[in-house]
Amino acid sequence: MTAPEAGRGIGNGESSAEVTTTFGFPRDTFRILHVSTGNVCRSPITERLTRHFVSQRLGILGGGLIVESAGTWGHEGAPMEAHAETVLGDFGADATGFVGRELLDDHVIRADLVLTATRDHRAQVISMGHSAGLRTFTLKEFTRLVNAIDPATLPPLEDGLVMRARALVRAAAALRGWLLAPTAEADEVYDPYGAPLTFFRSIGDEIYEALDPVVTALTGVAARA
Repeated sequence: MTAPEAGRGIGNGESSAEVTTTFGFPRDTFRILHVSTGNVCRSPITERLTRHFVSQRLGILGGGLIVESAGTWGHEGAPMEAHAETVLGDFGADATGFVGRELLDDHVIRADLVLTATRDHRAQVISMGHSAGLRTFTLKEFTRLVNAIDPATLPPLEDGLVMRARALVRAAAALRGWLLAPTAEADEVYDPYGAPLTFFRSIGDEIYEALDPVVTALTGVAARA
């Protein structure tokens, strides 16, 4: 098992004193892994926007939540694309210190929820094994399922963010076969790599619209008007 990379779980309160599972991973953390192709455009945007939106609602990125990203053909050690940084700045999110990563088995093993940009990415994650099927969704697929879940059926935030997040994933997985996408394209976030800033911004808007209800469900706190 490799140690968490510096900067990927900032402010998440991990410590060596945490109670661990038999696999050696913390029980009282919930790890979200965002996956795209190069890990320089879409998944960095979703990673940093998730952190930003959770922090906005809760005042801090904590409660055991860890948010990371990687790429199926990840540009290991590469910086985020400049237009992606601009999009994050548009939303007031921080791009500082980001470094691209190649998706590894260990990332999937450690993740409690994997959100991918496309169905192909989802299939690649699931093909890696590690019982990833029930916790791997495209971002837009997960949003569609989350929107159908009654928030009153989830544990209150007072019981802990980790408990609430785990219940949310179980409920979404149970609904997957019942709430199908209207079209195959409905679950895709297309790659803006090499495109002009205007297209990056349109992808950023898509990611924002998909993430907002997910973060609301996770935290039990709606975005401020």
